[in-house]
Amino acid sequence: MPRNDPPEAPKRRRLWPAARWWFRAAFAFSLVFGCVLLGASAAELAPPPAPSAPPTASAEGGVDPETLPVAPDSPQASMRRFIELCRAGDYAEAARYLDLPPRADGAVLAQKLKAVLDRHIWLDVAALSPLPLGDAQDNLGAGVEELGKIPTRTGPQPVRLVRRTTPDGVRWIFSRATVDRVGEWYARLEDRWLRDHLPPALLRAGPRELLWWQWLALPVLALAAWLVGAVLSFLLRALLRRIIVRTDSTLDDALLEGTRGPLTFAAALLAIAAALPWFGLYQPAEEFLDKVVRAGVFVAVFWFALCAIDAVGGRLLAAPATRDNPAARSLVPLMGRIAKVAIVIVGAIAVLSELGYPVASLLAGLGIGGVALALAAQKTVENLFGSVSIGIDKPFQVGDFVRVDALLGTVESIGLRSTRIRTLDRTLVTIPNGKLADLQIESYTARDRMRLACVLSLVHETTPEQLRAIIEGCERALRAHPHIWPDDVVVRFIGVAPSSLDVEVMAWFETRDFGEFRTMRQEMLITFLEIVGSAGSRLAHPTQTLHLATRDGERPQADAADGGGPANGGRRELRQAPSAGARPSR
Repeated sequence: MPRNDPPEAPKRRRLWPAARWWFRAAFAFSLVFGCVLLGASAAELAPPPAPSAPPTASAEGGVDPETLPVAPDSPQASMRRFIELCRAGDYAEAARYLDLPPRADGAVLAQKLKAVLDRHIWLDVAALSPLPLGDAQDNLGAGVEELGKIPTRTGPQPVRLVRRTTPDGVRWIFSRATVDRVGEWYARLEDRWLRDHLPPALLRAGPRELLWWQWLALPVLALAAWLVGAVLSFLLRALLRRIIVRTDSTLDDALLEGTRGPLTFAAALLAIAAALPWFGLYQPAEEFLDKVVRAGVFVAVFWFALCAIDAVGGRLLAAPATRDNPAARSLVPLMGRIAKVAIVIVGAIAVLSELGYPVASLLAGLGIGGVALALAAQKTVENLFGSVSIGIDKPFQVGDFVRVDALLGTVESIGLRSTRIRTLDRTLVTIPNGKLADLQIESYTARDRMRLACVLSLVHETTPEQLRAIIEGCERALRAHPHIWPDDVVVRFIGVAPSSLDVEVMAWFETRDFGEFRTMRQEMLITFLEIVGSAGSRLAHPTQTLHLATRDGERPQADAADGGGPANGGRRELRQAPSAGARPSR
């Protein structure tokens, strides 16, 4: 049948794949950059540092320099001031902490030296000596401190401070030998071209020691990495599709289709990790982005788990056993949502912990909340697991005729909390699944055969020949029935009762329909009556005979009233109300 689409419909169909692609790209960018921003703000929620301990004695019996107050003319104070001036962009003032040669541009040298130190020696100012004379145990002599070494082609070269008296007072400054090598060190920086051509504002450090030009480049990197990841994901899925096409299961096909997003995201993370060394990151920035990439790996893994839950849930819903079980059709999506919530919670905690957020209090809160939820939802959870038990064990299905304890009726619905049964009186009884799972359930619909059981009560006047004819005729009639189960047909004389000769009849009909069974039972009972009548016998009525004894040869007073006397020997028969000779049971 042709489709009557409006004129703009083909255009919408052409634009939808492109819009979907851009939506995925925007989602990936938001995911990656969101992790970056979360990590950048993690320091604000970090626990405050522990208070410093009181001064302790060193191994030499003196005082530990790290616990002493910072002297204003110490290496630690001078370097802290130098770094503050450089971060503020006041390189001319920072040049006063350099031992400059004549006619040297101090501001340029200070800027280059700061770039070299940030790239090769990330100064931990708190680790420098707070004493005015510096560290006397470094074997460098009085008035000399070494900050570290710069790797070069000819070997590592030291970066040293010397104690000098300046017009502003005594301070520690970079030595002349260190200042003379700044140009050579700066020329070997990987990002020297960018530093020479970018505006100074973009070269300043932002949050997490990322330069502002690096912050601006990260979104571009994320988008480019997503494009590379999409290509790599497409190639990988094409290779995997060639392998799984040979299998008979459809689960691997659903998993492969659902993992398009996680695979693309993981490949994008791989591209980002490969491109980060070209950014010339400082040590804190490099450590921070490494955490972001590792957090992204957690996101990809838990994303894949969510897609796997969808694939497995769809496969379970398509299974024949689930299609025939309404409770299972309702239970599978619910369990899938519960699993997704659990995965999201665990994944969020793992990502936040990797980014540096304090999650101990969050875990404690989740534990307390879990206990409170378990106590409050105890009955609900009991009914839920009862529904799971019923769905797995399958004692009955919707439409089955069952007996639950003393309740007899038809199962009308099986829910997640309760099961509803329609009784023979057309009332609706609701039983919680938690309680129903512990009750004895008898399913009549599950019968593969239905039993006919009755007792033919014949009169005492029936002769043995007539009794044999009746037994043989009833058994022959049962075995001649087209739906009889021939392995066990019972027609036997079972005893002499006070008012009858009892013949037991028991047989099974191969049918599951109770209406059809009732018709068969009716036909067989009528046949039994015909056989009894043709044999010359009849069904007995329950009777009781009372013998009244005489006293002194006198005639009983009741004889005249009830027909007693010499004619019947002084006997009186009391007959009970007649009842059916054949007593069928269900």
